[in-house]
Amino acid sequence: MSTATTTAKTPISGARASERHLPAWHLLLTGAIAIVVSVVLLSVFGALGLVNVILLGYVLHLVITYIYSRVREGRRWAADRVMTLLVIGAFAIALFPLVSLLWQVIIEGGSRLLKAAPTPLAFWTSDMSGVIGGADAGGVVHATVGTLLITFWASLISIPVGLFTAIFLVEYASTGWKKTLAKGVTFLVDVMTGIPSIVAGLFGLALFIAFMPDQSVRMGIMGSVALSLLMIPTVVRSSEEMLRLVPLDLREAAYALGVPKWLTIVRVVLRTSIAGLATGVTLAIARVIGETAPLLLTVGMVTSVNWNMFDGRMATLPTFINQQYRAGRANCMSETVSNPVSGAEYACSVSTNIDRAWAAALTLIVIVMVLNLVARLISHYFSPKLSR
Repeated sequence: MSTATTTAKTPISGARASERHLPAWHLLLTGAIAIVVSVVLLSVFGALGLVNVILLGYVLHLVITYIYSRVREGRRWAADRVMTLLVIGAFAIALFPLVSLLWQVIIEGGSRLLKAAPTPLAFWTSDMSGVIGGADAGGVVHATVGTLLITFWASLISIPVGLFTAIFLVEYASTGWKKTLAKGVTFLVDVMTGIPSIVAGLFGLALFIAFMPDQSVRMGIMGSVALSLLMIPTVVRSSEEMLRLVPLDLREAAYALGVPKWLTIVRVVLRTSIAGLATGVTLAIARVIGETAPLLLTVGMVTSVNWNMFDGRMATLPTFINQQYRAGRANCMSETVSNPVSGAEYACSVSTNIDRAWAAALTLIVIVMVLNLVARLISHYFSPKLSR
């Protein structure tokens, strides 16, 4: 038995011994060779370019790496090298749009901030009241205030509704008619997840117009209600998954100590899942903070700050971006534009409005980043600390 076992293992051991794993710099060497070969080939065919070099170099890198690794290391390590390159390539493809988008917004939006007079912060502290043209005039404080107010009120509506719905689905809908109701609620939530944003805007508009005599009324609260339709499904699904991750043992331990169910949910379940809940709420806010179609229908656009959510139109960053882009393409019919109030003439430049749109987009991204940082801080300080 021992001799047969040794004889059966000998070929495998010999095959493994013949394969020698090379250092990681060999992978860099094959990559450099692939880039050089791609540059030479593209130069010969007159198609030399950065994108072409990267794409052709990546394909050649796969081929050269496999051949080189197959000769030097063996079949197993060659397959491992190729799969590693494929994973890295997929990661780079997924990362490229994000990095290029952030870079473009920072470059274009940052250039507009530097043009603002008298300081770059003037773009964030002034509005568009009385502004016609002028490369260093106008700002987004009115749109920023509108975005924050509308998103805040949408969160006030969505977070309690979504969180309580998730608690019902996880903690209470286990048997009887509650289980049947939970299936219907889950189906409706899944349907609401795919609702187009324009439909949510039409619903918010129709809901308020049905109870108001003035059909042209537009208010900030209308936009918040419309955005809440888009936020609630995200809050429900993310909160439901986080609550299901809480171990059942924690609930049973609380029940064994005589803690009521509602207090167990508040002090144990929610306390344990606070990090995931904060992340889910942040994702829901990021989902709606850049919506344009619902806000165009429900809140309109103004050039000054409006703090009242229940009276008058409000400006938001998405609608401001849309308005500035359209103005840059449609309003410049001559070389100069006259201010109807002062009579002063300004140079009519498409780039002025487009620059404002880029700077507003940068402002919107900064707000989303700040919200994500706040969610991380909440997760860090309020999530239960695990002992070693």
